[in-house]
Amino acid sequence: MTAFVLAYGDDRIPYQVSYDDARKSCVAIHVNPDGSVAVDAPIGFSDESIKQAVQKRARWVVGHVIEARERYAHVRPRKYVSGEQVLYLGRRYMLKVIPVDRKPAPARLRGNRLEVETANGVEDDIKGRLRAWYLVRGRDHLSRRIDALAKNLPWVDAPPPFRLMEMSRQWGSCSPSGEIIINRHLVKAPRQCVDYVLIHELAHLKHHDHGPAFWNLIDTHAGDWRKAKRHLDGLVEVLLD
Repeated sequence: MTAFVLAYGDDRIPYQVSYDDARKSCVAIHVNPDGSVAVDAPIGFSDESIKQAVQKRARWVVGHVIEARERYAHVRPRKYVSGEQVLYLGRRYMLKVIPVDRKPAPARLRGNRLEVETANGVEDDIKGRLRAWYLVRGRDHLSRRIDALAKNLPWVDAPPPFRLMEMSRQWGSCSPSGEIIINRHLVKAPRQCVDYVLIHELAHLKHHDHGPAFWNLIDTHAGDWRKAKRHLDGLVEVLLD
């Protein structure tokens, strides 16, 4: 991985370049939800060729970086106390922290509340129990959605293995071995956004780059994916908390 800096007017935008032997003749530029920039380039591309390709899209890159940074500017740190709102599959629930003098039960949804028991009231304890609830729910929901979506994608012979992972810069990835890796925070997003990310990663089983053939596949099988992506990117500040 190599680091460069894009200069555009008074802006200086750092970006990381990864080299992919699956790419043939062009670079792919990604502005991640946190405002960082990543570039995929074919192996053998010179530094100068990469810089020129990124410079040609400088206005687009800087515009998207500014949008991402503005989304983060108003983020308030979560305190994990009763009354805060938490998200699950796009729906808002009220967090209810319940002190107990016994071993706490697992967190649970009850009506419009997500109840978390705690024996000590420590923020890290409440945060850990909420995280555990999201992991269990995430594995269950995403497993079922991957299975359902895979049945309608002709290039997928069987649902691939997947795992959840803490990710700050992307919603998902597909390893060269075909394993799907999903941001553990994705289960907070609306269902249509979840499905878009899953189809995006499943499409990488056929096309591991982001070339025209890949996007043609997304257009065919992901419906109005652009709307879902815009919606997802607009929720970054609350989803990645």
